[in-house]
Amino acid sequence: MSFPNRDNPYNFDAFIGWRNNVDYYADDPFLQKLVRHFAGDDWPNVDTAARKLSRQASFRWRDLADRAARPENSPYLLQYDGHNHRIDRIVRPLETVLMEEEVFAEALFSRKTSPWERLVKMFLIYQNGEACIACPLTCTEGLVAILEAFADTDETKQILAHCREGIDGDFAIGAQYLSEIQGGSDVPANLLEAVQEGTTWRLYGTKFFCSATHADYALVTAKPRGSQSIATFVVPAWLPGNKAREIRNGHTIDRLKWKMGTTELTTGEMTFRGAVAYPIGPLDRGMAHVVGIVLTYSRLTVGLSAAASMTRAAREALRYAEFRSAFGRPIHQFPMVAGQLADLEHSAKRSTAGAFKLYSQFLQLDGKNKLSINPEERPPVQQQRFNARELVMLQKITASRDAVDQLRLAMSIFGGHGVMEDFSSLPRLYRDGVVNELWEGPRNVLLDQIHRDLHRAKPWYEPAEFVHNLLAGADTALVTDLAAEVEKIATLPSLTEENPAMRTACREWDNLCHRLFHAYQDLALAEVNQVEF
Repeated sequence: MSFPNRDNPYNFDAFIGWRNNVDYYADDPFLQKLVRHFAGDDWPNVDTAARKLSRQASFRWRDLADRAARPENSPYLLQYDGHNHRIDRIVRPLETVLMEEEVFAEALFSRKTSPWERLVKMFLIYQNGEACIACPLTCTEGLVAILEAFADTDETKQILAHCREGIDGDFAIGAQYLSEIQGGSDVPANLLEAVQEGTTWRLYGTKFFCSATHADYALVTAKPRGSQSIATFVVPAWLPGNKAREIRNGHTIDRLKWKMGTTELTTGEMTFRGAVAYPIGPLDRGMAHVVGIVLTYSRLTVGLSAAASMTRAAREALRYAEFRSAFGRPIHQFPMVAGQLADLEHSAKRSTAGAFKLYSQFLQLDGKNKLSINPEERPPVQQQRFNARELVMLQKITASRDAVDQLRLAMSIFGGHGVMEDFSSLPRLYRDGVVNELWEGPRNVLLDQIHRDLHRAKPWYEPAEFVHNLLAGADTALVTDLAAEVEKIATLPSLTEENPAMRTACREWDNLCHRLFHAYQDLALAEVNQVEF
């Protein structure tokens, strides 16, 4: 009589061997097809650059990100040195420091790097999650964009050069400190004060959510003394010569946040006590430029990183389902699982296609603030700007929620192993996704903003026309139905009056915006699928 081996020989080596050898770009025909379609004439250069970077992102940076995420490697704040000097040093693991140096050395924001090369590289990098990379990258991108528009002094031009081209091989890292304790999205309620002392501006007050606290420069919102307008300033973390001495520029990091996701990235509370700051742009236009330039890039990144995390989740869930057997057959052969895998793949592909299509529309716009509506421009140009403005917000709320839903679904394919953080990176990506839902505008805030925009634009851009333009080429019946629904709710002056009917309207608007952007994503996916490759 034979007996089963009580020392269970089962192992995951076949699956792990596959996973450890996946190249994010070279092994993804759909992504290659997408890049070829949208990059146009720049495709050969973008393809070559993507293949080169993918070998780093898929292996070395993937492993560094996983090791940096272990609890024993959590970053921490060292406020004083051994001689009682206040230093506020952000201590991070070597894995994070190395990866950051190597990623920023790619010079993603250099004039030599084309927009499509930058986008594809960022998509590949984001498949490794936040990893103390995604937020610094997009914050630096936003800082570069606003400096390119308004840098007009020696100091601000030097900061721009440091962020964009690097100085002696050192590429600066940017951050943005907008939120205060009374409300993150309510930027006009800021109390941080900017005071001009002689020819120097200094900041006084507190900021409550300061991510990438290790950054070299931060874009900070503040009210000039005696004004109710919001201005924007760039603030060096250290003045020249003081970084090595760890003497911060008139500010302290009071504590670090304990948050659910993006834990490799420090988020702190800061007090400014006379920090030297350089104004960026007109002092009474800071809010417009923060929303139109800085937050636009951040929100585009949320959509791109959501698509990247779904892409990785769908890929790994499918292969695991092919590897794992239960009740005598691979689990991907069970109809329930097969349907879930199909949903994962579709969500990942349409989110990626939608992100690339929106970026293509964004690049077609010119001007310092691409999303600013100028009444003197021709109506078609005004509409293009308006479309892009609303799409950026629609993508942010839709893709970020989809990422959380799809990552949770992907983890369920792994069963109990799906929540084991030493088995898979998906739990980390899931926690990062939850943070992305709130970062750069919570869902409720953006839903209300989209409604206000559509209502205010009615005199020159009917909501139904907006929907038809957005979904040109989609199923006629679908577009007609969505246009009628948007037209109906957009006639309401606001969504803020408290009564049962308004609650119903708000629920309908939430669901409608989700369906509207899904239709846009599906249209983008159909466009890509028609391309021969």
